[in-house]
Amino acid sequence: MKRGLKAAAGVAALLMGAAACGSGGDDGKTAGADGFKGETLTLWAMDGSTPPGWTKEVKREFEQKTGAKLKLEVQQWNGIQQKITTALSESDPPDVIEIGNTQTPAYAMTGGLAELGDLKKEIGADWNESINASSVIEGKQYAVPWYVASRVVVYNKEIWAEAGLKGTPKTRDAFFEALGAIEKKTDAEPIYMPGQNWYFFDGLTLGQGADLVKKKGDTWVSNLADPKVGDAMEIYKKYADFSDAPKDKDEATPQQAEVFAKGKTGAMIGMGWEAATAIEANPEIEKHIGYFTIPGETAEKPEGVFLGGSNLAVAAGSEKQELAKEFLRIALSDKHEGTLAEEGGVIPNKDALQERLEGNPAAQAAAPAASTSGGTTPLIPEWAAVENPPNPIKTYMTAYLKGASHQEAAAQVEDELNKRLAQKQ
Repeated sequence: MKRGLKAAAGVAALLMGAAACGSGGDDGKTAGADGFKGETLTLWAMDGSTPPGWTKEVKREFEQKTGAKLKLEVQQWNGIQQKITTALSESDPPDVIEIGNTQTPAYAMTGGLAELGDLKKEIGADWNESINASSVIEGKQYAVPWYVASRVVVYNKEIWAEAGLKGTPKTRDAFFEALGAIEKKTDAEPIYMPGQNWYFFDGLTLGQGADLVKKKGDTWVSNLADPKVGDAMEIYKKYADFSDAPKDKDEATPQQAEVFAKGKTGAMIGMGWEAATAIEANPEIEKHIGYFTIPGETAEKPEGVFLGGSNLAVAAGSEKQELAKEFLRIALSDKHEGTLAEEGGVIPNKDALQERLEGNPAAQAAAPAASTSGGTTPLIPEWAAVENPPNPIKTYMTAYLKGASHQEAAAQVEDELNKRLAQKQ
């Protein structure tokens, strides 16, 4: 889920050599009871991604079926890009690695990830296409989709009732009407929408069918001046006009959940876990919190949303290729993927498994858009540099909200955006 990978110089050559040395893998061993007895598979997973029930059952089934041991090494997000890059260049990398979905192209293009097209054919026929998209680079499957999460509307039921609102809106215009009612009939801020909630804006661009970059010859360049991007920004402005939030800050400065916790805000758009942050700041607000899917132009299709999530990949340099694939067959089975959804409150890689989200209202609100309207930032290695602070797209957003036209705001940051897109990963 985190971004900002900068691959080390020369890593491609190192990885290609490592991959060649490890080709064939596992000394010809095959899956089955005791088929890999004496082996140990190392899994790098991020802090918070492996709930205890899921971990216990996957480990038990994997070790019982293969005869091998599973060694889980929990990693922290801080500094993980460089740590993975370094590990993939070494002769003994971790065998299976959790990687952020938007990081996958950069790792794949270094040669550090094994191709998993055969596994896709075997177990991935009903993976959600939007969720799997980040695992496919230049037509090849370099990872497998594990889970995603997306933004929802978190709202204050008490404020909505005070405004005379019943039910939740199913279209964008109905949502704006609801915010207008809160503005007119209550003393509350209708919605907290800072000027640089970039991932919400990315979702709006997806909803408008806008591309943030385009190919010019062999180089990716800015497409920010596209009128469709401007249409998305105008929708964003309509939300921001109902808010008193600063135009030059994002949702983390200050934490919007802490603003919402004060009980003076009708709604915010954020991740489900942000509600827990609000409750921690003010336990009294828990009874007033509700959730709904971000509505789109029509009731039939929710708003576009950015899918933040993780894939699982096999290191090209691992000498345990077949054992790693056996782990993935087990971990991504309907049984364990469903458990992950239920226990972790994340969106699973198959639409059919969303029934396991029952009882988790935030996840249930996120699921419809994730299935039908979800997407990511541009899936190119060059994108990593774009989001390094100060993110030029955030600068564009603030300029627009402060009165610049779409074209003027885009022109202000286009050179910087192109400079970043030209950086070699």
